[in-house]
Amino acid sequence: MPNREFRGQLELGLGHAAFMNKRWDEAEKRFSEVIEGYSDTKSAPEALYWKGVSHYKKTNDHTVLGETAEQFKQRYSDSIWALKTIPWAH
Repeated sequence: MPNREFRGQLELGLGHAAFMNKRWDEAEKRFSEVIEGYSDTKSAPEALYWKGVSHYKKTNDHTVLGETAEQFKQRYSDSIWALKTIPWAH
């Protein structure tokens, strides 16, 4: 596995750990760091998905899920994670 892919996966794991412990702010921050720092890796689409879910869990604001679906159309439309956001689209 290339170094960037490995590092992206490690960062993604930190986000998942925060999410599982219901630390929504930390999870959203970690997933954002993957999106910003490793946008060209396979970890980024998954991070975008979980960033949206983390924000929703923190706020119960369902509109963020629609915004996340829109971001997938623009950035990662070919990703399997994009398919998971179809129900969120407006």
